[in-house]
Amino acid sequence: MANLRAIADTMVSAGYSKECVTTYQTLRKCIVDEGLCRLGFERISLAHVLKLDWSMLELKVRSWLGASRVALRTLFHGERVLLDHVFAGSNTVREALFADIAGDAAVHFLSFPVSVAKSKRSPEKLFRLLDLYDTIVELWPEIELGFSFESTAVVRAQALASLSKLAETASATLADFESAILRESSRLAVPGGGVHPMTRYTMNYISLLADYGSSLAEIFADCPLQTPSHIPDFFLDTSQAPAVHPPASCPSSSGTTTSSYDSVVAEQLAWLVFALLCKLDGKTETYQDVGLSYLFLANNLQYIESKVRSCQLLELLGEEWAARHAAKARQHSARYERVAWGGVAAEIPKGEVSAGEAGERMRAFIAALEAACATQAGWVVADPGMREEVREAVRGMVVPAFRGFYARWHAALEDVAVASYSPDVVRERLGKLFSG
Repeated sequence: MANLRAIADTMVSAGYSKECVTTYQTLRKCIVDEGLCRLGFERISLAHVLKLDWSMLELKVRSWLGASRVALRTLFHGERVLLDHVFAGSNTVREALFADIAGDAAVHFLSFPVSVAKSKRSPEKLFRLLDLYDTIVELWPEIELGFSFESTAVVRAQALASLSKLAETASATLADFESAILRESSRLAVPGGGVHPMTRYTMNYISLLADYGSSLAEIFADCPLQTPSHIPDFFLDTSQAPAVHPPASCPSSSGTTTSSYDSVVAEQLAWLVFALLCKLDGKTETYQDVGLSYLFLANNLQYIESKVRSCQLLELLGEEWAARHAAKARQHSARYERVAWGGVAAEIPKGEVSAGEAGERMRAFIAALEAACATQAGWVVADPGMREEVREAVRGMVVPAFRGFYARWHAALEDVAVASYSPDVVRERLGKLFSG
């Protein structure tokens, strides 16, 4: 830096001020452009961006994200520090040179997210849009301070324009995702009443969204999704959820109260889960067996509740929300147990019967149990914990009552095959269910 200042001072004192400024400008502009190129950023037009498929565009987004912090905190900042030293005697020259050398490059650099936001929307792009949004918010202090000159106001304006466009497109993409859930119309029943692929995809997607809580709060404040008014209040009651606060550096967060951030993200994500549950409720029509439809709902609700507990969604939706949906999963499994096994349990006499009738009732029970086991051979309880709970519940409905009946009459049974069908055999038979 000392050598550059000495050269500049010598040229200015010799009457070559214009040549000095022009030469410096040309050289440093090339260096800045080369620096951005080495960081992996290349200037491409909007038309070029719109022609790229997502796999190629995502690579460029990743390159931009990787380059952004170095570009704004080191490359552009370094140019300003260098100018402050080399042309310390002239504020006007420093400002003009910085605007030309770094300002133009910064505008092009910060306009790339706008090009991405203008590309064709699709759900898989949303997380990269949020990454771009997060990065600009994070780097806003450097942008605001580093390009504080009036002549570089265009850089600040470009950063804000990028945030605005990213927010607009992110909100629209999330609305598209919601519409895709509501439009899903496959009529293919999931074998065994297991977890529907739509449930896995939707909950994985929503759980990833939860990692962007602060950004989503800011985006929803500016570009809110329309939550239908007919959603039950209890479903969106997220009053137990902790507050979600916007980043302190966010340029547009000052006009939004803290309380609005406490619930806006939770309500929007809860609505997406509600939309999913509505679709799942409709999917039960694909099952002809009522018991299997209840098992399907239990499996899917349990998956949703488990997914919420395994990620940031629990912080957003709250423990009460998760507990309420876990209880609903248990209600569905209890309904399954009553529908699928109530008839089997009813075959076990509760009062006194004759020896002859005992044999008939024993055979009727065995037939009902075997029929139920055959029907449910491929049925699934996906979660290991819930699987064991359901097994124990079914055993509880059948085994104790059968044990008493068997103890009273097995010695009197003439049919050896029937007499050998002991409570332990029944328990073992039930223990093989629900694994698919």
